[in-house]
Amino acid sequence: PLFPVDRMQWRPGWQPAAPEVVKQQHDQVMRLERWIIDGWGSFDLIEARFPAADTIIFVDHPLAVHYWWALKRQFACLFAPRPDGPEGCPMLPMTWPLLKMIWRIHHQLRPRLLSLVEQQSGRPGKQVFHITSPRQLRRFVEQYGRGSS
Repeated sequence: PLFPVDRMQWRPGWQPAAPEVVKQQHDQVMRLERWIIDGWGSFDLIEARFPAADTIIFVDHPLAVHYWWALKRQFACLFAPRPDGPEGCPMLPMTWPLLKMIWRIHHQLRPRLLSLVEQQSGRPGKQVFHITSPRQLRRFVEQYGRGSS
């Protein structure tokens, strides 16, 4: 089952959920036998999740690609709500905060994420995919995506 972090950390109207509530939901998901958690959340949640995950997929595109894809998604949300988005949270008003968050993740959080991903690489029973281009992502989806054999 898929659990988007955005649904854990946001309440209607883009009101943040209390950190202890987010952690409780996150920990509850991780106790399940199988799970997919999409998104980042706070760094303490990432640090808890990475060692527990059997597979880590780090989509690490250049900043311009992340911006372009985010803007395309924001535009698409004018016509249909984001299926994995938090309830009662229209995407368009969050465009500028989203772009600032992408900048912050890329410049401030990315070095820590790279280190954490590197720590997990090569561990027994662990698969780590560090995807650095749209072409790699397309190949990954073709090979492992829904409906593949």
